[in-house]
Amino acid sequence: MSEREIDQKLVERAQAGDKHAFEMLVEKYQRKLGRLLSRFIRDQAEVEDVAQEAFIKAYRALPLFRGDSAFYTWLYRIGVNTAKNYLVAQGRRAPTSTEFDAHEAESFEEAGQLRDINTPESILQSKQIGETINSAMLDLPEELRSAILLREIEGLSYEEIAVAMSCPIGTVRSRIFRAREAVADRLRPLLDVTTDRRW
Repeated sequence: MSEREIDQKLVERAQAGDKHAFEMLVEKYQRKLGRLLSRFIRDQAEVEDVAQEAFIKAYRALPLFRGDSAFYTWLYRIGVNTAKNYLVAQGRRAPTSTEFDAHEAESFEEAGQLRDINTPESILQSKQIGETINSAMLDLPEELRSAILLREIEGLSYEEIAVAMSCPIGTVRSRIFRAREAVADRLRPLLDVTTDRRW
């Protein structure tokens, strides 16, 4: 049984009144949703509040979920909308950079190898590259930024992105291509690559 099928079974049980089934979905996706929201909101306590609000909205809207998309695709949309509404209510916009959880960084399998190459120069360049990417992402039009985040950060398929963004798959491919090109254009001076090279 695929992850999507497992989620669908849990959703159906939750729709039938099984609260434990929804709790299982919350446990499964709360960290993933938290990582997503931390790209919009810096403060961890606020991230947790917004994640909780998103799950409450999802629970209330659960009777409307028909399984046309994967549960996480549907939850992603609710999460992003909840974060945007929260920022608007606070009179803020998405941050220019994202902080990475130190524990998460340490858990990378390659962490040991990475420590060996962390010279001051490479750290500075990595920081500049990270800031350039974040800045380029923030400058993208909303539809391009959403498409590239869904693909590169959330790992959704083109089909799932098309459902999440309510547009044809060709539009998704075009948006992702344009977003990658825009970010690559900003990175080329830092990486000293010619325009015919892809990143």
